[in-house]
Amino acid sequence: MLGTTKRGATRISWAAGAVVCAALLAYGYFLQHVQGLEPCPLCLVQRGFYYAVATVFVLAAAQRPGRAGAAVYGVLAVLFAGGGFAAAARQVWLQHLPADQVPQCGPDLFFMLENLPLAQTLKKLIAGSGECAKVDWTFLGFSIAEWSLVWFSVLALYALWLAARTSRAA
Repeated sequence: MLGTTKRGATRISWAAGAVVCAALLAYGYFLQHVQGLEPCPLCLVQRGFYYAVATVFVLAAAQRPGRAGAAVYGVLAVLFAGGGFAAAARQVWLQHLPADQVPQCGPDLFFMLENLPLAQTLKKLIAGSGECAKVDWTFLGFSIAEWSLVWFSVLALYALWLAARTSRAA
């Protein structure tokens, strides 16, 4: 009975990570569709990484992994969160550049997908542009990208904690 309770708690714990990702994504869509803030290319990259981290958490919750599975899911979540952290860090760096050093705005994502090779589109998307340096929203003095840095860090640490916790319980 005790093992079942621990496995259930682990399932809920993994699902909680997915719920956090879903809430962050939902707020991003709220800002876009209700508040009218259009996401820049780096914001879209970060969304992709939130989806990837959420998928890892959902799969782990569905599988209820043992020691090895929890380690794999933990590493995957950390890798995806690390990618999101890198994109957010690039955007924060762009936001703190002096105005004369901010790169020029480029074409939007849909134009690039229709007219450029995929590799070039991805390169431009990850590099960001002048529109990524614009700060349209802040909360407690931090931009969306700065909050994203915090959340990717929290998600990575949480995934590591879950993997370590599962290893100790197994």
